[in-house]
Amino acid sequence: QVQLVESGGGLVQPGGFLRLSCAASGFTFRRAAMNWYRQAPGKERELVAGISTSGLTNYGDSVKGRFSISRDNSKNTVSLQMNSLTPEDTAVYYCKAITSLGNHYWGQGTQVTVSS
Repeated sequence: QVQLVESGGGLVQPGGFLRLSCAASGFTFRRAAMNWYRQAPGKERELVAGISTSGLTNYGDSVKGRFSISRDNSKNTVSLQMNSLTPEDTAVYYCKAITSLGNHYWGQGTQVTVSS
């Protein structure tokens, strides 16, 4: 079955950095578009970053210039490098796959807390 397992979340001070990873299985990873979303308490889930099968990337306005998404098709992983973190980045971060068949799958999420 499809599995998306996020890791790398935690507590970090403002101005710090974290690297999230998502390990995928159960589908043809190289043919799937991959995305990172986040959801803060009381807010709607929002797109953070996406990467296409060809490596094209897009970012939410609030993270442009600070976050970077990448994928490793040999390891079936997608990563999110997050720099210059602020308390407003505090959220649960989710990995999402959109497969070549048009199916959408979500991971269970990983908590990121930015606080001094």
